[in-house]
Amino acid sequence: MLDPSPEDDGTSPAISTPRFVGRDRELTALRGALARPPAIVLVEGEAGIGKSRLLREWSAAPDQRTALVSVCPPLRESLTLGPIVDAFHGIERPVPRLPLTELAGALRPLFPEWSSDLPPVLPPLDDAKAARHRLFRALDELLRALRVDVLVLEDAQWADEVTLEFLLFVLSRQQSDGPSLVISYRPEEVDDGSLLLRLTSRLPAGVTQLRIALAPLRPDDTAALVSSMLDGNPISREFTTFLHERTGGVPLAVEESVRLMCDRADLVFRDGQWVRLKLRELRVPPTVRDSTRERVSRLSPAAQQVLRAAATLAERSSVATIAMTADLSPAVCRGAVAEAAGAGVLDGDDRDRWRFRHVLAATAVYEAIPLTDRRHLHLLAGRALEHLRPPPVARLAHHFREARETRSWARYAEQGAELAMASGDHTKAVDLLVDLLSWTVLPPADRARVARIAGVAALGRREPVDEVYHRVIRTLRSVLATPGLSARQLAEIRNPLGRLLITGGEAQAALSELEQAVANLDHDPVEAARAMTYLGWAYAGPWPASTHRRWLDRAAELTAQIDSPAQRLNLAGNRAAALLMLGEEEAWDVVAGLPVDGTTTAERLDVARIHVNIGTGALIWGRYADAEQHLDVALRLAEAEQASRLQHNVRLEQANLAWNTGRWDGLAETSTVLADADRDRPAHYLGSIRLAARLAATAGRRRAAEEQFRLVLEESARLGAVDDTMEAAAALARLWLTDGNSRRALRVTDEPMDTVRRKGIWVWATDLVPARVEALLAAGDLTGATRLVGRFARGLRGRTAPAPRAALAVCRALLLAAAGDHSRAATAYDRAARAWSALPRPYDAMRARERQAEALLAQGRTEPGLLDQGRELLSAQYEQLFRLGARGDADRVAQRLREHGAEVPRLWRGGRRGYGDQLSPRELDVVQLVVAGKTNRQISRILAKSAATVDQQLRAAMRKLKVSSRTALAVKAVEAGVFAEEDPLDGAS
Repeated sequence: MLDPSPEDDGTSPAISTPRFVGRDRELTALRGALARPPAIVLVEGEAGIGKSRLLREWSAAPDQRTALVSVCPPLRESLTLGPIVDAFHGIERPVPRLPLTELAGALRPLFPEWSSDLPPVLPPLDDAKAARHRLFRALDELLRALRVDVLVLEDAQWADEVTLEFLLFVLSRQQSDGPSLVISYRPEEVDDGSLLLRLTSRLPAGVTQLRIALAPLRPDDTAALVSSMLDGNPISREFTTFLHERTGGVPLAVEESVRLMCDRADLVFRDGQWVRLKLRELRVPPTVRDSTRERVSRLSPAAQQVLRAAATLAERSSVATIAMTADLSPAVCRGAVAEAAGAGVLDGDDRDRWRFRHVLAATAVYEAIPLTDRRHLHLLAGRALEHLRPPPVARLAHHFREARETRSWARYAEQGAELAMASGDHTKAVDLLVDLLSWTVLPPADRARVARIAGVAALGRREPVDEVYHRVIRTLRSVLATPGLSARQLAEIRNPLGRLLITGGEAQAALSELEQAVANLDHDPVEAARAMTYLGWAYAGPWPASTHRRWLDRAAELTAQIDSPAQRLNLAGNRAAALLMLGEEEAWDVVAGLPVDGTTTAERLDVARIHVNIGTGALIWGRYADAEQHLDVALRLAEAEQASRLQHNVRLEQANLAWNTGRWDGLAETSTVLADADRDRPAHYLGSIRLAARLAATAGRRRAAEEQFRLVLEESARLGAVDDTMEAAAALARLWLTDGNSRRALRVTDEPMDTVRRKGIWVWATDLVPARVEALLAAGDLTGATRLVGRFARGLRGRTAPAPRAALAVCRALLLAAAGDHSRAATAYDRAARAWSALPRPYDAMRARERQAEALLAQGRTEPGLLDQGRELLSAQYEQLFRLGARGDADRVAQRLREHGAEVPRLWRGGRRGYGDQLSPRELDVVQLVVAGKTNRQISRILAKSAATVDQQLRAAMRKLKVSSRTALAVKAVEAGVFAEEDPLDGAS
């Protein structure tokens, strides 16, 4: 960089569009992938890195393909399916010539200008997901009818969820004749929960796949790019180094910086190359923002106003729309647009719509607008967009929101939410409505209506329990405090709020909201019956089973008056599941008549939810064959409808079933996967932790098991999920009883036991009552234990609940053993073991057999002939527990065997098996390399082992082959033929 001198010829550079440099390899790869359709090409990179330029270079190549190009605008609330719709709008009325089926009638709301050419509108669907699926099929049909070879979506990080779901839909249907997909995006701007991650991480088999990650330009490419802008003449090395360091090699930053320097006459041509002058008053901007603002300031006031308007509009807009936003006449605006385009700031398309060439430039201009001016520009933008047909409601809501024009904002936010819900994008609807409720002061009636719609939209979301979920709950609670709301309005808000609180883990609060809502839902019998059914679930609250039963009976009376078969099915199925939770035998009669499929998406999802709830109830009852059948139905339907949250529910219950039935292989990994997937849903997350705690306890990892069971117990109690406290309390009691701490065991079971007594739901007590009885007996309270067993028996009377009944058999055996009647105790334990085995529940059966063996051993003190029988039975349980995976229990039994003078069977405990006088695989590797002439140090490096390990294995091999030197070892190994002829390890050095 030099100071001006008399030798400078004063030539000012003529700026040209930069040549395409540094991306030849990527362009070749892109063309190659798209030449092998169907293909999916992902182009990723930071802002300004050249993604759009790469795609423009590809599309400029002459060939016979048909490409549909769409760009996602950086709107705060992007229009549902807006990018896809805009792409089709670029086609010159092709519809009359296309062979479209009646399905294309679903496209009328998106393409009103084609209404006369599209098939008749289709009847509306009650289920938003089904409507969305039909719309996706119609768009896919249009793509294929147009013979689109490649669908391009640029800036996918700003795409709305429904657009991304459509791309997933297209991806799932890619066949040999399907369109290829090209998707560009900025990885750093993709949210963790975005569907774009699923799109980019689960690429299908059989489809050509290419991921292009654009990196910054190298210094030589930076120099070539700048040179191409400056008449093709070279630039100095100092200038190249300076520019590359300041821009990081990002093409956009390089281009914008060069334009700025040219605008300021900061470049001169000297000695055959371009150099930059050292001007004290000018600091070269380090970012595109600085360079853009500097360049914009040099344009005319009208051009600057046009750029502020274009930055506010944020996506391609006509001259008329820009003129209204800029408050300029069309003629002045057109001249200003031409000036901005000539300066390389604006870019037009073939429909005379304009936007910034680079989003970063638009951002820089927008952020420089004073806040008061910005609001006014948004107001003008909203009024300009109101002239469009159909009106872009999401954009209108955005602009009137930023303008603080409450009435218009509210109107378009509601319209945008309705459109989003109709397309299945419930999250977008929630965002629009919650923003409206959070930042405006609406009249009470409007506030109540918007809150009700927001609650319903939130219930329709398929996403996990995330910040959006909790934000809805906070917002609905704040709306309930609005003065002037009627009882009916409050009920219509409390109803969805209560259901959201259930999923969010606030069971007690949920019941409170639903109970208040039911009293004022007479105008809506379906919602009233649904709320009553939720109140009939016995998972929380202080109510006895009779109160929950009354709610279910009231729901049944209302259900009989409902005309819709789908609604009746939903309510009847949920009522059956709720009855199972109450331990009501009649539930099984309703279950027997439930369908196993549905005709629509909504019905299939309803049937799936019902069957997973029935499966959960069957697990509690111990009807494991029934549980497996219902969970299989639920998983089949959930997978068919791609309902991920529901799939997690089913898989958790299937894991619980596997635990109970002794299928423990892989359960540790399953519990980890489930816990990671369900961290946002407290009840399900705790279910995964409970599974991990069971495995830890049986494996003898006492500390981990205790910590995990305590977490489950404490969090379940805090959330109000009282049914989930039973097993955790029982497990902790058993752990503490092994320490001889009966007082602590009684204390931890006090509250869960009170809950069972208060509610009168004894099917919940399969694990709890035996643990409580043991604790009472250990504390010397035989009377209390006997009384509890009697109540347990009465509570199970008339119920075909195999698991609680097997637990009752264990309790009766415990009483006999405590009374010293070891003969009858052994018989009772045998009866309990048979009951457990019939379920099957092998782990509990083994524990009952262990107790039976102890009873026989105790009886053997007076009848010596029973000692051998007891030892033999105890030894068998040791082997069975060991092979099941209950190593902690097996170790306890082994200790008891030793105490009784019995031999403990030797079982392989994993790890390295013995090889006797044969060489192990590791020893063979070492000997093979010795034969190849390698030293110990070389062997150590080749096998990535320590020198000590190699020496140890070498000595073991010499001992087994009965030699005393390396040479003798090599000879003996070859003579013995311990290797194959080939020596694959020899080349490893």
